[in-house]
Amino acid sequence: MAINGRTKKKDIPEGLWLRCPGCEEMVFRKRVEENLHVCPECAYHFRVGARQRVAMLVDTDSFEEYLPNLMSPDPLGFGDRKSYIERLADAQRQTNLYDAAVVGRAYIRGRPVVLGAMDANFIMGSMGSVVGEKITAAIERATELGLPLVICCASGGARMMEGILSLAQMAKTSAALARFDQAGGLYIAVMTHPTTAGVLASFGSLGDIILAEPGAMIGFTGPRVIRQTMKQDLPEGFQTAEFMFEHGFVDRIVARRDLRSEIASLVDYCD
Repeated sequence: MAINGRTKKKDIPEGLWLRCPGCEEMVFRKRVEENLHVCPECAYHFRVGARQRVAMLVDTDSFEEYLPNLMSPDPLGFGDRKSYIERLADAQRQTNLYDAAVVGRAYIRGRPVVLGAMDANFIMGSMGSVVGEKITAAIERATELGLPLVICCASGGARMMEGILSLAQMAKTSAALARFDQAGGLYIAVMTHPTTAGVLASFGSLGDIILAEPGAMIGFTGPRVIRQTMKQDLPEGFQTAEFMFEHGFVDRIVARRDLRSEIASLVDYCD
């Protein structure tokens, strides 16, 4: 259509393109999604939700979820700018989850496993009593069934709105893993971006085998806090998966497209 001799450009629908944080290029959103939410230009791994993670890993229609409707009752009646109940409701609408973890039994390339996946979009994947209960239930079910356990970690720390109840989940999940280990179970931890704080300090770092996605942030607390505490400069990139791999904390860095095959191979190798 021409207006005053000029051709009117067609409006481009919003959301078709996004800027990659890795290479800062504008990339076609559909290409990123078809590439498992990995930038086709620089292989930057975008954050994905718990249900997306499950769908990427498991065989079609094989996931049987445990405790799907478990949610926090706001044990402390916590409130700041918003009440905890309001924050939970906002996060539930945004993610379509009741809390920041999804767990269940599944098959990965034909291998039966118990799988857990965390969602950093739900109050930063913080670990409260519901997350701790779900992860513990997954560990105990894997112990009972004699199945390998796979947990994809993604967390910004403790759920401060639950106080000491949140911190108690570190001990709870770690104790469950100790029993799982005594029973001879195989635990594969997968560190995604970000894996920090109480999750790293408990079940995140207790895997028999620890995998990480490229570029994932892995650490207990932020670099500014560490710098202020230690009063010294820190190595460049010291909280990246690559740094952790070089220093022996991570066993292998695995691209998202290879994660299913890698987990299946490890289960076969350790069987």
